Amino acid sequence: MYDVWKNALAEIEQQISSANYSTWFQDTSLISTKDGNVRVNVKNTFYIKQLQNRYYDIIKKALENNNIQVNSLTFEVQATTKHRVRPREIIRNSTSISNHLDDIRSNLKPRNISNSQPTSDTGLNPKYTLDTFIVGSNNDLAFSAAKSIIDSPGTRYNPFFLYGGPGLGKTHLVQAIGNELIKRNPNYRIFYTPISHFYSDFIDSIQNGKGKEFNRKFQKLDCLIIDDFQLIVNKEKSQEEFFNIFNDLYQLNKQIIVTSDRLPNQIKTVDERLASRLTWAGAFDLQLPKFEDKCAILRAKAEQIGADIEPEAIEYIAENVNTNIRDLEGEFSTILLMSEVRGLTPLELIQNGSVNVNRTSKLRPISPKQIIDKVAKYYNLSTTELKSKSRVANIMLARQVAMYLLSKELNLSTNKVALEVNVKDHTTVMHGIKKIDNNLKLNFNLRDQIEDIKEHLYG
Repeated sequence: MYDVWKNALAEIEQQISSANYSTWFQDTSLISTKDGNVRVNVKNTFYIKQLQNRYYDIIKKALENNNIQVNSLTFEVQATTKHRVRPREIIRNSTSISNHLDDIRSNLKPRNISNSQPTSDTGLNPKYTLDTFIVGSNNDLAFSAAKSIIDSPGTRYNPFFLYGGPGLGKTHLVQAIGNELIKRNPNYRIFYTPISHFYSDFIDSIQNGKGKEFNRKFQKLDCLIIDDFQLIVNKEKSQEEFFNIFNDLYQLNKQIIVTSDRLPNQIKTVDERLASRLTWAGAFDLQLPKFEDKCAILRAKAEQIGADIEPEAIEYIAENVNTNIRDLEGEFSTILLMSEVRGLTPLELIQNGSVNVNRTSKLRPISPKQIIDKVAKYYNLSTTELKSKSRVANIMLARQVAMYLLSKELNLSTNKVALEVNVKDHTTVMHGIKKIDNNLKLNFNLRDQIEDIKEHLYG
């Protein structure tokens, strides 16, 4: 029976990522196959749900390929000795509990940051550095551009337009650029400001008859960093003022950096001239981190604060937070707090069901059929056309987008995706998914198309 399960696992490992295999299958074993009723042993009850929902078909097929009849497939946690809770001093009242939590929170702050308050002259927060920015497949292009700016500001990537959803690290990266520029040249004149502050200060200067002084303040800069540019919507006078400041700085080869949650031409009421200028040097987006990226972020965070957390606990958090980096780090800190208070390791908390991490932007479950239907409708095709063997460009694109979403949103194996889109060879699926993955880094229209489809799926 050991050999049967070993062979089945080897087959499963070929169909899913190494990270997912390590997370969900490493410590499983076969209990029984009597009368076709297959029973598989797993580490804890959380694994039961994951294997049942995500990998049932793959496991069943792998067993059948090894001559095991599968009438039913169940996952069980065999009895083991319970984790012993380490004794802790009892916290007797609400005041002491509150003080204790405050002490823990202070210990969770990064150790090497002496002052995390923004400096008054630059607006920069010194806690944002390149050393603490974790580079992954979701942000490597933007990071490379940032390093080029630091080496030669005002030249190749000017203006530098960075966009992406909330909590993905835009503010961190652009402030890190500013801090590094100051570090290399203390006399470098730089100013960081959210667009809302720019707007408020501009209104105040107009009301106080100091409009020219406001403009001159920006003309003296070597680098201007504007954050959350999308909030400039419907503020025509502020747009005009920013447009003039932008042109003056650009003509002098001064570095301009702007962040937003979307491209300039997607922001209503933004002047076309300004929208065009902001992307003269291209636009760089920060995407949602993949599983491996999230694990790297959490490992770095643990090292930064000196926290002791098991790799399995890190993988659990990474697997279950699918919104943004801010939420990822928030859940990480919450589990560390609970670990301190309850006297259990993070993994023990997870295994005994004390925490239930489930941050996702998905509002309701979806099926493969729903994905295929939505993709076909979005590209004005029938599902029959999408599943056909046609090599027409728009049909091929729709088919590859469907493959990508089936893989990314439902974690289907390439073999399962091939069945859903009527493709015989699973290598064709692998090629299609890889092509979409690669194109998303530079093809912003494709990124927007996929986001639109996802909104229709989960909206």
